[in-house]
Parts: sequence; C-alpha cells; structure tokens
Amino acid sequence: MNYNDFVFWCVFLVLAAIIFFLDKKFYLLRDIATASPRSFSFSRVQLSWWTSIVLSALVTIMITKNVQIPDLNNSTLYLLGISSATTIGSTLIDVSDQSNPSLPPSTDNYKGQNFFLDILSDKNGVNVHRLQTVVFNLVFGIWFIINFLLRIKNPALKIDDIIPTITNNNLILLGVSSGVYTALKTTENKQITITPPAANTTVSPAVNNIQPTTPQ
Repeated sequence: MNYNDFVFWCVFLVLAAIIFFLDKKFYLLRDIATASPRSFSFSRVQLSWWTSIVLSALVTIMITKNVQIPDLNNSTLYLLGISSATTIGSTLIDVSDQSNPSLPPSTDNYKGQNFFLDILSDKNGVNVHRLQTVVFNLVFGIWFIINFLLRIKNPALKIDDIIPTITNNNLILLGVSSGVYTALKTTENKQITITPPAANTTVSPAVNNIQPTTPQ
C-alpha cells in the first residue's frame, strides 16, 4: 500500500467511525420511527456512502497535493444530488404517512432486524427494487474508489481530473434506480402486513378413532 492509498483509507475509516458513532448516539442512519431498535434507512445509508467516498477523495487530494482543492466535475455533483434527493423524498414520505390519520399509528414503526435486511426490506420482506438499488450503488461506489486510487498515482493528470467522471448513462441508471425506490416507497407504508400462516398441528379426529384390527 502506497502513501496515497494509506491516506485515503485512513480518512475513509475515520469518516465511517464518525458515522457509526452518530448513528449509535443520534440514529443518523435510521428511519423516523418510535420502534426500538429503529430500522436502518436505505436512503440515509446511500447518502452517507457517497458522502464518505467523495469526501475521502477530496481530503486525500488536499493532503497529498499540497492542500490544493480540486474543482469537482459535474458527474460527482449530480451523484451527490441523486443521493440527497432520494433522502429528502424518503423522509418526506415517512413524515407524511405518519401524520396521515387514515393510516394506523404503527405504519412505519416496525423494529429493525439487522443492517442488510433493513435496507433490503420493507415490512413484508426483501423486495427486488431495493436489492437493485443497493447493488448498483455498491458496484459504482467500489468502481469509484478503485479508479480514484489509480488516477491519483498518475502524475500526468491535472488535479481537477483525478476524481473519476461517471458517464451520463450511468448517472441515469443510478437516478432511475433511486427514483424507482422513492416512488415505490410511497406504497410501502400503506401495505397490509402479511403474516405467514401458522403450521397446522391439529391431529385429525379420524386418525385418533382408528381401532386396531384383530387377526382372524
């Protein structure tokens, strides 16, 4: 691991530790709810994920390039805008549903299970649009980190060109995926909770009434 990699991962881990502390103390990554423990919010996790990556890249450039601050490219700003808009939309939906008198008070107050199940699930289990959004953001986040660490080692690149540029089509992909998540979230709190049927353990009376036969 060279100096650039070391600085990036140190900054990233420090930010992750801060986010972890704020979540434990102030529910930074959790849904608005009264249940305990609160479930993790995908939109807040997504915003924290991209904020940590972009901020780690900026700080790494500042430390390794004599405190120069790069001019962020448009794709990075759009990327943060998508994450911010998703968080705003998701929060507004939750607040609106909780203040809706036609919905039961327990609409969005189901308990959290664990990190991955919470961000992949609504109250009726894992669903495909959440899975799609999580996978896309994870893959593009890893790609962003790998390319940044490769580009910062290239002395031929100007400081403003070190942060990777995400193509328009890939931004549209991320935007559509987050938009579908936000649009379908408007229906999640209104769904009827599906309870799996209990196993039938009653023994049939016919079985109990069978009489042993005597040999002839």
